Amino acid sequence: MATHYLEFEKPIAELEAKIDELGLLAATSGSFETEIDGLKRKADQLRRKTYAGLDPWQKTQVARHPQRPHFIDYLDALFTDYVELRGDRQFGDDQAILGGLARFRGQAVVVMGHEKGHDTATRLTHNFGMARPEGYRKAVRLMDLADRFGLPVLTFVDTAGAYPGLGAEERGQAEAIARSTERGLILNTPMIATVTGEGGSGGAIALAAANRVLMLEHSIYSVISPEGAAGILWRDGARAKDAAMAMKITGPDLMAMKIVDRVIPEPVGGAHADPAAAMRAVGDAVWEELQTLIPLSPVQLRKQRADRFYAIGRP
Repeated sequence: MATHYLEFEKPIAELEAKIDELGLLAATSGSFETEIDGLKRKADQLRRKTYAGLDPWQKTQVARHPQRPHFIDYLDALFTDYVELRGDRQFGDDQAILGGLARFRGQAVVVMGHEKGHDTATRLTHNFGMARPEGYRKAVRLMDLADRFGLPVLTFVDTAGAYPGLGAEERGQAEAIARSTERGLILNTPMIATVTGEGGSGGAIALAAANRVLMLEHSIYSVISPEGAAGILWRDGARAKDAAMAMKITGPDLMAMKIVDRVIPEPVGGAHADPAAAMRAVGDAVWEELQTLIPLSPVQLRKQRADRFYAIGRP
């Protein structure tokens, strides 16, 4: 797959284009190993410097990168014996949220997450990760199942928000999101949520009312998208960058406000630059957090979860 460069990565793209050109010339006109090695070092240094100083709007772009690992990639990399469970037993099956039973490093779990899709066909199938009410009711059904059999719940959040279409509103979108959020808060088993890309609005919190909320370094987590906030505040979606800068949607700010509990470092260049390493880091962090929660009783888990959310924004 060809590398997709973001706007702020253009200087890196130019260097790597020169490296490719010299590689082609080397095949016909002699060796350019010294020049190529020098350009590779320069590109690596520039990438490290660029990604060490990303602003919130640049992180938003990285969080939305089309080559960033998605939920189905995490399923393949981190879980075994996965059995998908479909449908909400009321209306239908929503493919923006996938989930089922699996084993995570030998531990039986219920796993679910938003799936955006990787190409045009799969993006349409999964509705770009924007779930309808039946998706959140499926999530509630899976959490009911986890409660019944004492299974930890692991969720992966990556959505711009819940689907705002007419049909979704007619079928009770707000109520479905509220029920899913409530179910997470009263769950009797451990629940860990990881924001792997975008964590947008109620569509995200419906899968993130957890004991521990983790996020990848270049992910974002917000009450509304920067474009939506700009449209409301200034009637101008083009001011999304200004909104992103003001909204405190990145890891350090969210940690300070106690909205997230842990930021997982990404490979240099973002999770899309080395998906395998990024997914290993997520697996290690989730496993570590899970070990601290499994020994807790249902009463302790509910109290820890309540205390966590009551502490948000407090000094």
